[in-house]
Amino acid sequence: MKPAVLAVDGGNSKTDVLLVADDGSVLASVRGPGASPQHVGVERCMDALAALAAEATARAGLPAGPPFARHTAACLAGADLPREEEELYRAIAERGWSETLSVDNDTFALLRAGTDDGVGVAVVCGAGINSVGVAADGRTSRFPAIGRISGDWGGGAFLGQEALWWAVRAEDGRGAPTELLPAVVAHFGTRSAAEVVEALHFGELDHAVLHELCPLLFEVAEAGDAIATELVDRQAEEIGLMASVTLRRLDLLDAPTVVLGGGVLAGAGRRLLPDIRRRCAKVAPEVQVRLVEAPPVIGAGLLGLDRIGADRAARERLSRAAL
Repeated sequence: MKPAVLAVDGGNSKTDVLLVADDGSVLASVRGPGASPQHVGVERCMDALAALAAEATARAGLPAGPPFARHTAACLAGADLPREEEELYRAIAERGWSETLSVDNDTFALLRAGTDDGVGVAVVCGAGINSVGVAADGRTSRFPAIGRISGDWGGGAFLGQEALWWAVRAEDGRGAPTELLPAVVAHFGTRSAAEVVEALHFGELDHAVLHELCPLLFEVAEAGDAIATELVDRQAEEIGLMASVTLRRLDLLDAPTVVLGGGVLAGAGRRLLPDIRRRCAKVAPEVQVRLVEAPPVIGAGLLGLDRIGADRAARERLSRAAL
């Protein structure tokens, strides 16, 4: 008999795949690199996910697929708009991975991983930033989250660019002095920030390396630098704003849950948590704000068990799984 659920959490930086049995036990867990359809294209994304699913099947000692399971729960970065969800749904359906299928943005996996029933608000701050909410009656709220053109501010890639921007301007006199300048220069082992810019311009450094400056930004802020502190505070403000707007949209003002996740928050979230909680409490005084410890792929698996009507014991077993 095929596993109950093939669970996929496809982020920008990594992809996790689980095979989940009917009783909620994890049959196999596999991690691979990021394969967001926005970055590699839909077909290459499907190829990467299929390879990970096949590897999981082999590790579980099961007959090779597809089909890999009876239901596929795919939570993918890049599934930001309905037309993208529809395209990804068709692409997975054509591969025949399972009898039934659901496709959601990866932020829904974070929300389900951090709540007992999937009701509440989630904010993910990784390479980018996004927020979703689900009310008890099934209503949802979300943002396009496709960058600055959709009103976004923040995320690891954005903060890394800002760190370099301020360092460059401090070096050439257009901006205020900041400890970000020596920190950036030391990080890349160059003699100046201008050398970093030149290496990026000529392709000697991949622009993806700017994400590496995000933890550096938080370190400089912790040391008291005014520019870095202002950027970090602005990120906390944006996270609190996204959560608060979602709480209002869904009328989730009576002791709601707000869960936080993503690489930026995993590294610095505890520092930001009091500020985010304070901002959310302005609209929902009894709000519970917490960082999600469980991998979001657990949330994808739970969404899959929800969809097939698995019993409570199975869902609880999966939620306790240690990967």
